[in-house]
Amino acid sequence: MIVARSVCFALEKLGSTPQEWEDAAACHDGDPAVGVAPRYAVADGATEAYDAIRWVDHLVTSFVAGAGPDLTSEGLRAWFEYVQQLWVAESPARFATVIEEHKFRSEGSFATFLGCRLTGLDGPQARWEAAALGDTVLFHIRGGRLLTHFPHLDVDGFGLSPDGVSTRPEALGPMLRGLALAHGELRVGDVLFIATDALAHWLLTETGAGSTSRHGSGTHSTGTHSTGTHSTGAHGTGRHATGGRGTGRKRDGLWADLTGIDHDATFAAIVADQRAAGRMRNDDVTLLRVQLVAAEPDALVVCL
Repeated sequence: MIVARSVCFALEKLGSTPQEWEDAAACHDGDPAVGVAPRYAVADGATEAYDAIRWVDHLVTSFVAGAGPDLTSEGLRAWFEYVQQLWVAESPARFATVIEEHKFRSEGSFATFLGCRLTGLDGPQARWEAAALGDTVLFHIRGGRLLTHFPHLDVDGFGLSPDGVSTRPEALGPMLRGLALAHGELRVGDVLFIATDALAHWLLTETGAGSTSRHGSGTHSTGTHSTGTHSTGAHGTGRHATGGRGTGRKRDGLWADLTGIDHDATFAAIVADQRAAGRMRNDDVTLLRVQLVAAEPDALVVCL
C-alpha cells in the first residue's frame, strides 16, 4: 500500500507582507480507514480582483473538504456553481465604500487553480487525477527525473491573462471550455509538486522541460487549455498552509534539492537567490510537495 505525505512551502512577493500573500494551498493526505482519498489544491489569486485572498482560501478549502468534487467536467461544473453560490452567501453585509461594492458585484474575484486527488493507493493501479484552470502546474517526478508536467505549458505559456475560476456565474461556460483534466500512474517513491506560476515557470526554464509543450507517455489529458493559505512547513489547510516523459536534462538535480527541503527558511533562501539573479519573477510563490511512500505495518508480531 502507498501512503501520501505532503508539505507546503510559500513566500510572498518581495516588498509585501505575509498577510498580503495571494496564493493558497490545502492538503489532505487521506484516511484509508474511512475511504477518504488524498486531495490537494493550489490557487493563485489575481491581484486586481476583489478580495482575492478570501477567494483562494474559499477554493482550496472547499476542494479538499470531505470527498470533494468528482474530477470530471460535470462534477466540476457542479462544484464551480457551488463555490460561486457560497461566495455570494458569505459576502459582506455592508461594504466599506460604493466602489468596493461595485467591484464585488461587477467584477468579482478570480484565481488560477489546480486540484489533484490520488486514487487506488491500496492496490496495483495507483494514480493521480488533476483538474486545472490557468498556469498553476503539477510536476510528476520519478527517480529524480521529471516524468510529466500538467497543464502542458511551455515557458511562453505563462501570460498576463491565464484561465481561472471566477466568482461570476456568467463565466461558467468559458471556465468549462478552458478546463484541463489529466491523470497519471503512481509508484512508491514518486513525488508530486504543485507550483504557482512564477515558480512553475522557473522550474520549466531551469530543467529545460518548458522548451516544448509536447504531450508524452505516462500522462493522459482531456479537455482544452489555452496555452492558499499557508501553514508554515506543515500539512493542512489555511492561510500559510506552511505530460509525458520529461524532456528536461539541464538540472535534474533540482528535483532532488526540492524533495529534500525540510524547512521554510531553506525554501525562502532558494527563492530569494533566484529572484536576485533575475531568474525568477517577483511574485507570490507556493510549492506543495506530495511524496508517495510505502505504508509501514501497523504492528510487528514476533513468534518465539
